[in-house]
Amino acid sequence: MLHILHAADLHLDAPFAALTAEQARQRRSEQRLLLDALADTAIERGADLVLLAGDLLDSAQTYRETAQALAAALGRIPAPVAIAPGNHDFYSPASLYAAPIWPKNVVIFKDSRPQMIDLPNVTLYGTAFTGSFRDDSPLTGFAAPVGDKPSVMVCHGDVEGAGRYGSIPKEDIAQSGLSYLALGHIHGCSGLRREGDTHWAYPGCTEGRGFDELGDKGALWVTIDDDKRVTAEFLPLCRRRYEVLECDLTGKDPAQAISAALSRGSGEDICRLLLTGEAQTLDLPALTRSAGSLRWALTLRDHTRVPQNLWEREGEDSLIGYFLREMRSRISSAADETQRATLERAVRYGLTALENGEDTP
Repeated sequence: MLHILHAADLHLDAPFAALTAEQARQRRSEQRLLLDALADTAIERGADLVLLAGDLLDSAQTYRETAQALAAALGRIPAPVAIAPGNHDFYSPASLYAAPIWPKNVVIFKDSRPQMIDLPNVTLYGTAFTGSFRDDSPLTGFAAPVGDKPSVMVCHGDVEGAGRYGSIPKEDIAQSGLSYLALGHIHGCSGLRREGDTHWAYPGCTEGRGFDELGDKGALWVTIDDDKRVTAEFLPLCRRRYEVLECDLTGKDPAQAISAALSRGSGEDICRLLLTGEAQTLDLPALTRSAGSLRWALTLRDHTRVPQNLWEREGEDSLIGYFLREMRSRISSAADETQRATLERAVRYGLTALENGEDTP
């Protein structure tokens, strides 16, 4: 039985440009704490191997504290740790990966061609980006020899990608002879997938950095049993999540409606709240100040429209007038408030359609 902790795309020292300078500094500090969480997970679960599939660093500009924290955290893990540099943190003689800071249990792949390391319970392969781009597949022409031990590769690449980030055809995976291909580059967790006899996965990034990276982020716990069957479990590790919520202000006090919408979820998260429905002119700075304590970071986006008099055309001798009169009759005989609210929403949808409107009510 082989247990692997697979992570990628930590993007340490990311700028977090959308946050305030102080919030960005705190987020970078929290990224360093994530390294300890990663090491603790490997230790507590008894990982036999840790695979880090590139873009651990966001760029060549790495803070001294981050380099020290990364080396110290990986050195605590009582198992081999293999790093496959990616396009953001590609290997070069001037990179951090060439510095003499790495513990003895850490292996850093330095070549774009697959390199092999024979470990007691697994045959390990890995590749590296050696520049910001690579136009070839990391698996071109590769096939692991058949053996009693599972064969595993860690690399950074883009399965079926169209860009210049090591595009990997699925045929290359199917012909690789690997038991498991540990990938980095895509920031959403792919779940465990399979081409031929080879399983592969992206764990996604470990911490979201913007509203294009929503929800829980973390790593994969991969198990290869004695018959080379592969399973994977997603492990949430992130300190904060990015979330996008929606709040309909129609007929409501804006401050109260926003507070109610933000009562769901965690106050530690970073939230974008989309304000919809009908409302008078909103004072977004004041509303943000009043609700700011409900999230670690909060942005309000005003998608509301000017309040509409639903019934002003009710007396017309037209299709719209007939529609409104019919709906007024149905609302007056509604069984309860829930049904009335549903019918009023139907009136809004109907008017939008009849008036050739584009916006959804």
